[in-house]
Amino acid sequence: MNFTRWSARLPGTQRRAAARTETAAAATPDRRGESANSVPAARAEHLTDEAVPIPAVDDLPVREVLDRVPALVALLHGTDHRIAYTNDAYTTAFGERPPGEPAREALPELAELGLLPLLDQVLRSGKPRTLKSRKAPDGRSYTFTCTPVTDGDGGVLIFATDVTDHAEAAERLRASERRQRETAVTLQRSLLPQELEEPDDLRIAATYHPGGTEAAVGGDWYDVITLGGGRTALVIGDVMGRGVRAAAVMGQLRTAVRAYARLDLPPHEVLQLLDGLATEIDANQIATCVYAIHDPNEGRLVYASAGHLPILVRDEHGEVHRADEPTGPPLGTGGWMHASGSIPLSPGSTAVLYTDGLVERRNEDLDEGIAALSRALAGATGTPQVICDRLVRSAGVTADHDDDVAVLVLQHPARTGPDADLFRNAALELLGGVEAAPRARAFASGVLTSWRFPPDLHDLGVLATSELVANSLQHGTPPMRLRLRRTDRRLIIEVTDGDDHLPRRRRAEPADESGRGIAIVATIASAWGSRRTPGGGKAVWCEFALPKGSGR
Repeated sequence: MNFTRWSARLPGTQRRAAARTETAAAATPDRRGESANSVPAARAEHLTDEAVPIPAVDDLPVREVLDRVPALVALLHGTDHRIAYTNDAYTTAFGERPPGEPAREALPELAELGLLPLLDQVLRSGKPRTLKSRKAPDGRSYTFTCTPVTDGDGGVLIFATDVTDHAEAAERLRASERRQRETAVTLQRSLLPQELEEPDDLRIAATYHPGGTEAAVGGDWYDVITLGGGRTALVIGDVMGRGVRAAAVMGQLRTAVRAYARLDLPPHEVLQLLDGLATEIDANQIATCVYAIHDPNEGRLVYASAGHLPILVRDEHGEVHRADEPTGPPLGTGGWMHASGSIPLSPGSTAVLYTDGLVERRNEDLDEGIAALSRALAGATGTPQVICDRLVRSAGVTADHDDDVAVLVLQHPARTGPDADLFRNAALELLGGVEAAPRARAFASGVLTSWRFPPDLHDLGVLATSELVANSLQHGTPPMRLRLRRTDRRLIIEVTDGDDHLPRRRRAEPADESGRGIAIVATIASAWGSRRTPGGGKAVWCEFALPKGSGR
């Protein structure tokens, strides 16, 4: 066996040691006075029962070098990989192995590691192959390098380097990354709504899918906030960055959105407040967000966008519309005046709010992803949850998706038959003057009687109408309007006028002749509130929960 070829394939330090050993051995005769480079006849070969010749490896320099190599070494000969030699390290790890036996029978550890097919490949191709970090039966991890030997009938030289320490360190790192990811996902899910609020006029479903790696856990979030008076706020956002930090920033922004929503501000004003807060939280952390408000009386979705992807709406005819404008820069950039826009959301329509993980793909234009989502929405029917699931599947989102995904689907159902009787509207224009209040009371009494409300609720509704109209007549300006609305769960009374000063509940002194109207409304109603309206006016509303059995 040509030792030079063997030593050339050894690692650098081992090759240099082998060279020094070979040089020293060449000048020193062995114990029987023979040249060290000669192979003793008695040990030139080992014959198996089938008399298949096995190359000699007991040549002094070769044996000494291989026995001293810290790696596990085995030499296999021929197409059936018969054992020609195993060094001491190999024997220590796996036990004695009889020379001349086929590897398939005598080296079960190689079969268990799936190394036998690799030996065939090395023998056929004449090229070395490496199998990295495999755990062997002795409980340790090795990297196996198989190198072809071209002398004689050919064979394979196996070097197994112990990489247990590296493998254990890598596993500890992977375990740490898994724990970090689990922490981030747990934090992320705990900060998302555990249950979505259920507006009277909308059906809503949402889903969140974390990315498949620790780095993909991000700050996607969504929320549904009932504002009172039949109106609903819908939010979706994405904090740039990954991991626990992004999830924590997301939680702060979501909490702030809910607080700002209670002020019942227009969407662009909510984003303006969020923009300043995002800068205070972390000047280097930016986020995109869409904040939208649905008012069933308007039949539109009023929204503002801070660098987020456009809302998609499929109308009652199945045509999909994209809400592109207006869109400002992401939150946290500062110095931008956001603006509100609107898109129709009539009965029978479905809207989708989503984050970029649903539509963004490497090597693809973002508009192509949005167009694909539009096509999927056009063909998706059923409940909001069914549509939500179908959109996620159509986008190819799987457990190992490289980005997290949030989707919010809302439907404004078209109601017919008995269901439609549970959703009614009535409105009266108030022209002012001393006759306005009696007309409003008479109108409210007639409407509530036609809606077959019980007497106690009827009387409370008429009283609330009287107080709200009186407040508007005293403190507001024309035009004034009274609106009554019933859903399957509540009665809503709303009065609008042209003055933008919002009323406050206050304690009236015994001698005061006014100031008790809002206090009375707040006492008898389930909830009340006020907001400014576009054009400089205001709306003051209150609502009463319907008795069980009067709705759905």
